[in-house]
Amino acid sequence: MDFYHFARSVVYAALKPLYRIQIIGQENFPKEGGVLLCSNHIDELDPPVVGITAPRPVNFMAKEELFKLPILKGILPKVHAFPVKRGLSDRQALRTAISLLKEGQVVGLFPEGTRNRTGQLGKGFSGAGFFALRGGDAVVMPCAVIGPYKMFRKVTVVYGQPIDMTPYRENKAKPEEVTEVIMASIQKLLDEYHPDNKK
Repeated sequence: MDFYHFARSVVYAALKPLYRIQIIGQENFPKEGGVLLCSNHIDELDPPVVGITAPRPVNFMAKEELFKLPILKGILPKVHAFPVKRGLSDRQALRTAISLLKEGQVVGLFPEGTRNRTGQLGKGFSGAGFFALRGGDAVVMPCAVIGPYKMFRKVTVVYGQPIDMTPYRENKAKPEEVTEVIMASIQKLLDEYHPDNKK
């Protein structure tokens, strides 16, 4: 077992019972090929929670400040994280993400760029649309994390239907347009599965 899967199993064992994590739609996740995994961002625990519920290893973008912290700088690369400057305008991060997608791997990001504790989905950065358009044959997997994170209270992670980017690439859609499509897909999951919206 490599370090990624070891760390995943440890985190899974710790977090799943603590937050009663429920997974919906895991069967929608493509078993192979490039996947741009896009989720809303409500808490610092989102990356590990999405990482342990996704059925495939996820290469997460993480803000570069985290790679300067004593413990994390050694661990983050081993769990497939790579640094990105705020705003998703980092050229090296762009190249890394696109390369991973073209290799058929899963790249995870939070298009809002920062945590949004209001429970409302914020505006997405156009970088998400850029990756989606430039990632070869990669599809987009919308994901919704529904909290809040409170011990022994249920946190739900919902995976929607993958979005085929082929029509957008063929029609030369702008990154901003594709980002809006991605965010609308995440919002749809939030609307459908958030307990406050159920009658």
